Amino acid sequence: MPDAPPAHPDTALLIVGHGSTVNPDSGAPSLAHAAAIRKRGIFARVGCVFWKEEPSLRDWPFLFNDDSDIRQVCVVPNFISEGYFTRTVIPRELGLDPSAAVTHRVGTEQRWVYCPPVGNHPAMTDLLLQRAREVAPGVREEETSLLIVGHGTGLNDNSAVAAKRQAELLRERSRYAAVLSTYMEEPPLIADWATLTDTPNVVVVPFFISDGLHSYQDIPVLLGIETEPTASASERLRGGEVFAQNPRRLHGRSLYYASAIGTEAHFADIIVEQALGALAPAVATSA
Repeated sequence: MPDAPPAHPDTALLIVGHGSTVNPDSGAPSLAHAAAIRKRGIFARVGCVFWKEEPSLRDWPFLFNDDSDIRQVCVVPNFISEGYFTRTVIPRELGLDPSAAVTHRVGTEQRWVYCPPVGNHPAMTDLLLQRAREVAPGVREEETSLLIVGHGTGLNDNSAVAAKRQAELLRERSRYAAVLSTYMEEPPLIADWATLTDTPNVVVVPFFISDGLHSYQDIPVLLGIETEPTASASERLRGGEVFAQNPRRLHGRSLYYASAIGTEAHFADIIVEQALGALAPAVATSA
């Protein structure tokens, strides 16, 4: 039986990830979300490119140019927050107009619609709450602290701002005894989790797009799950052991450690909603 025609037969979706030259798992969530969306038959084509791995952002001239039926391309950054990459690198590498939501390609009939990053979507708060519940099922929330972990840096990392904002939104839900945004490289430090909290249970959710060296090695060491970020420990943790052994008893508490929020399957829904949400006003403006 032939596949049903796409709901948007003149539209392609391009997911843009950061990628990594040292972490083979960095691009895995973006590729998985692209595959899941492709199966839904919403768009005529679904592609995925990266800044630091193949397929590269710089290959955009070869994307979708073999299909004359594609009149518009929705570009969705699979990033946690607005920042240098979403505001500067991606528009520059894709040849997009940084001052407009829509870029009309010279010599073609295509318009490229630049969407907000996935981390800006309102559903992100619900996904963090869902991930916390899944990693610690049955735990009494009034006896639990929820820690959202961002990278944090002295170089104006907007992901720290995004983590802080999500912690504020989660506190408004009044579900957990305490909700904190913590960071790897700036206060409040995730390494100080035992002094930052006083509840019997602590749930830690990394606010990252993918599992990698941070979630496999760095954060487990900072939490006290591992003693040092050795290569052998990295391989063992990458096998999922670090996320499978919940809870751990540390400092007299039950510590639950989740995988990165960007590995959540519902990110595919957010990517689609970011694309379709940006597409409607873009079409109205260009009409």
